[in-house]
Amino acid sequence: MKLTRRSLLAGTAAACAAGAAAPAAQAAPRRGGGLRTGFERLAADGYALLAGQRVGVVTNPTGVTRDVRHIVDVMHADRRVELVAVFGPEHGFRGTAQAGGSEGRYDDPATGLPVYDTYLKSGRPLADVFTASGVDTVVFDIQDVGARFYTYIWTLYDCMEAAALAGKRFVVLDRPNPVSGREALGPVLHREFATFVGRQPISQAHGMTVVELARLFNGEFLASPVALETVAMTGWKRSDFYDASELPWVPPSPNMPTPDTALVYSGTCMFEGTNLSEGRGTTRPFELLGAEGVDGRWAAEADALGLPGVRFREAYFAPTFSKFQGTTVGGVQVHVTDRAAFDPVRTGIGLLVTARKVWSGFAWRSDDWIDKLTGSTRVRTMIDSGADTGAVVAGWQEELAAFRAVRRRYLVHG
Repeated sequence: MKLTRRSLLAGTAAACAAGAAAPAAQAAPRRGGGLRTGFERLAADGYALLAGQRVGVVTNPTGVTRDVRHIVDVMHADRRVELVAVFGPEHGFRGTAQAGGSEGRYDDPATGLPVYDTYLKSGRPLADVFTASGVDTVVFDIQDVGARFYTYIWTLYDCMEAAALAGKRFVVLDRPNPVSGREALGPVLHREFATFVGRQPISQAHGMTVVELARLFNGEFLASPVALETVAMTGWKRSDFYDASELPWVPPSPNMPTPDTALVYSGTCMFEGTNLSEGRGTTRPFELLGAEGVDGRWAAEADALGLPGVRFREAYFAPTFSKFQGTTVGGVQVHVTDRAAFDPVRTGIGLLVTARKVWSGFAWRSDDWIDKLTGSTRVRTMIDSGADTGAVVAGWQEELAAFRAVRRRYLVHG
């Protein structure tokens, strides 16, 4: 029997529909930790911010309550909300698509709501989607992972821009930055390298929540600011990692299985721009890195850098898909030993420098994807010229300091 996307979705429809048939649903009670998400605060206020509005929600599988009900199912069952549409990003609303894919336009089996595809849409075409959906207010609720090249924050940006063009209100519901919000790290995007993995000049690890990013986008980057409302979390501190939230972790995308993945992602995702595997097709994507012909010298060289809060283990693995599918490769596993001291971007640079040093087969992807990920040619050209880790990191400090100054104006959490 061939299983299609729709049949997989339909398989969950009965269970979801059972939840929708219950009396007007409430946000789940908090179990401790003191944190209340944007959705929890919105629901506790009786959805007053959405009163009298036809509402559409931009979300994916991470838009859940503490008892792992999806907010779309919760809101659809509540008479106080007129929910009329759902908008799915990369990977889709229900999360059935792999990287670089989406679910297209369909009717959600659980709720009957029309689901519109936002992936790779922006500007007037996306504004037309909002207009066609009949919504008055667009609500955004997606778990981010804290890296500039993770596409959900640019879905946020594109949807804000499109909502402004379409004359719609825009409401952003806050969730934690899972890798903390202590500081911005890494190179800042140069505008000539703007793509869907980086629309605007922010740092590689931004250290912000989605509410803070929305404020930044509206204040600094949108030519026509949107009518923006935000519902910030309460009880979240900038030093908090995801486990402090006591929220369930739902993988935001298929290759982001745990908060540990998010911790390293803003650094090791740079290996997407090389001919080495970034661990896709393993149970530890972005923690396992390697290629055919790499041996234990890489882990030894990386450890010799003395990078704070991290150690490197010689590792061998055979990806089940993506680069080196079905081939046993050698490389490293990244082990974070002190996440407060760990700098993922510096670590990623150190791994690139040492990989190039120990493996003669090292090469950048021919499409210069590394430049799109890092936001300029600087990282690639400095590493190619033989610069060490410290020199590469020093190269972006001036622009990073300037971004940090702008960023501080939009922070809402202490």
